[in-house]
Amino acid sequence: MASDFSVSQFRFLERLLVVHGHWCYKRIAQMVCYFFYKNIAFGLTLFYFEAFTGFSGQSVYDDWYMILFNVVLTSLPVISLGVFEQDVSSDVCLEFPTLYQQGPRNLFFDWYRILGWMGNGLYSSLVIFFLNIVIFYDQAYRAEGQTTDMSILGTIMFTCIICALNFQVSLIMTHYTWMQHVLIWFSIVAWFIFLFIYGMLPPKISHSAYQILTEALASAPVYWITTLLVTIACTLPYLAHMSLQRCFNPMDHHVIQEIKYLKKDVSDQVMWRREKTKAREKTKIGFTARVDALIRSLRGKLNKKTHSIESNKSYPPS
Repeated sequence: MASDFSVSQFRFLERLLVVHGHWCYKRIAQMVCYFFYKNIAFGLTLFYFEAFTGFSGQSVYDDWYMILFNVVLTSLPVISLGVFEQDVSSDVCLEFPTLYQQGPRNLFFDWYRILGWMGNGLYSSLVIFFLNIVIFYDQAYRAEGQTTDMSILGTIMFTCIICALNFQVSLIMTHYTWMQHVLIWFSIVAWFIFLFIYGMLPPKISHSAYQILTEALASAPVYWITTLLVTIACTLPYLAHMSLQRCFNPMDHHVIQEIKYLKKDVSDQVMWRREKTKAREKTKIGFTARVDALIRSLRGKLNKKTHSIESNKSYPPS
């Protein structure tokens, strides 16, 4: 049989499971949930615009915007989340092995969390689209009195999307390194660099985005204020949720983070009693496998019983 890991000594198994098992589970779970969030938040704005324009078939975003969205502008922070994220250090994982129970109990990838992130994406898409529509629909965005057209509105909305999504992933992270800072800020700055370079190309190439940043948006204060306002509005529910959860219903790693990182020398007896109870609870992992095994067992017993009955009919007693 093939194996993903080769363990030369059993003593290495502790670190593999308790440390790397815990980290990998949370990284993958958070990364997948964030993928749901960011693609829903982005994709639904396209649907709203189609409905708003009577399903005309026009796209509010330039083709190059949509090409670079998943390739460059939002991919690097997600990679850093899936590679570098650590809710607690390796020493803390070994000191508090009960954190490993979060994986078997599937606390970070259950339907409650998946639907929560999908709902967050729905909320962000509504804020991004309708807040921009309310602000720019019939209002002048520059002192000279210019109003927005479709290309300017799409660029403003896309700027809000890039900033909101990248700041959202930064709030998910609890372990920051210089690499994560570089990737997050690079993704945001790369959007403005691309917008500047793309706008400097001839109109045959840039089309309606010709000098859109230098001449239309950069000099308009409402553009920057709207971007900041939408970003705050999109990330506010997650901040409120995490604050309330840490205050009133903290998870185990929240308590341990406060003990370790805030230098609180406390002993949470309630948490430890809860952990002892959790160790005896049935987990959701392997549920379908157990059901399949039970079905196979019952089917085998039924086949044996059927075969026994048929044998008795074939050989009646003399």
